[in-house]
Amino acid sequence: MNQAVTDNEALDAEARGVAQALQDAQIMVDQDTMRLILTEARTHYGWKERDVSEETLRELYDIAKMGPTSMNQQPMRIIFVRSQEAKDRLAPCLMPPNVPKMQAAPVTAIIAYDQNFWEELPKLFPPNPNASDIFRNNSTAAQINAFRNSTLQGAYVMIAARAVGLDVGAMSGFDNAKVDEEFFHGTSLKSNFLMNLGYADTTKIFRRLPRFEFEDVCQTI
Repeated sequence: MNQAVTDNEALDAEARGVAQALQDAQIMVDQDTMRLILTEARTHYGWKERDVSEETLRELYDIAKMGPTSMNQQPMRIIFVRSQEAKDRLAPCLMPPNVPKMQAAPVTAIIAYDQNFWEELPKLFPPNPNASDIFRNNSTAAQINAFRNSTLQGAYVMIAARAVGLDVGAMSGFDNAKVDEEFFHGTSLKSNFLMNLGYADTTKIFRRLPRFEFEDVCQTI
């Protein structure tokens, strides 16, 4: 048995041990954490004049990157727009009502995806060294997987941002083609959605909008 196989088996055994220990611990998220990240968290539209540090953005990403994606594809790419020069480039791509929200936010994340994510699969998904072949000549499958999994990762970013004390205001009101031309011209990257990040001015929110009940949208069959 070669050394690489032995090392991989040891890593697999370690991962199983960690997973089993976590399961055995029967950890549940406390109610305050649940309130923070989901049940009482809000989409925000106004922002305090308070900077978001590079360290906080890195901490946010290091949490979000651990969320699962299909075959560990990790197609999401992010541009954190924080300089005034970058904001001025982004502004013409937005619907007019969203421009002041973006300009006031300390950071706006462009959540994007790499259509050629599959080129990294030999590194990211070593259990199947031929995984890239699934997408190499199938642009439709690559597009579907890139969009789906980058959307998942964008949701992880939202939760991670709240977990590190930031407020979030995600936005769809923009022209994807304009963003792609301005920020990703000549690359294999495409924009998915935008996300304002910072410390919210809570006077700008309104009442929570209705949610469906379980019986309205769920079935058990």
